[in-house]
Amino acid sequence: MHRRRRTALLFTAAIVAAGPLLTACGSDAHPGAAAVVGGQRITVAQLEKRVSEVRTAQRSAVKDEAQYQQAVAQTGTLTRDTLHGMVLDEVLKRAARDADVTVTRKEIQQMRTGLEQQVGGSKALETAWLQQYGVAPERLDANLRLQLEAQKLARSLGTDTGKPPFWNALGKASKELEVDLNPRYGAWDVQKSSRVDAKTPWLREVTAPATRGTA
Repeated sequence: MHRRRRTALLFTAAIVAAGPLLTACGSDAHPGAAAVVGGQRITVAQLEKRVSEVRTAQRSAVKDEAQYQQAVAQTGTLTRDTLHGMVLDEVLKRAARDADVTVTRKEIQQMRTGLEQQVGGSKALETAWLQQYGVAPERLDANLRLQLEAQKLARSLGTDTGKPPFWNALGKASKELEVDLNPRYGAWDVQKSSRVDAKTPWLREVTAPATRGTA
């Protein structure tokens, strides 16, 4: 596998399923917020919209009802994973800014073209990202920007995205941004720049039909 693609896939996998200094915000302090990052709210409505995009794409890609329900079951933590990605996106942006790392539209297009050539076209790439990482087609370019920011940040640090110096940089950015999650969605591990499930057994994630825009 091409090294650039391998790095991109590894970092995407880390975004979607990273393992567990926790921060958790109370819903009373931030009503309607799924998270607060750098003083900016990620609202529950924004989160539900992102999840709805994925569910709609899954429904479009899988016509058979049984297969669709299987796809939903396989992505049962989609809401929490999506929030994790949204928060990590902001953390990475801060870390990249701190390191004077920028990504151009041309670089994103070059990366996308290279990946499309490897998997067999634009549609095949969109399907792969949807199935493997829960990224809706309309969010693919934004996700590729995330991959490039991660790779360029790692290179600027003389490391790669799997090594401690990279994650230390994200941890520093997490602290700067004072990442604050609604306990419904877990808590934020500052050291690992990752969401971790809080011990709240009375809260459970409910998967609703795609038209409801929740998971």
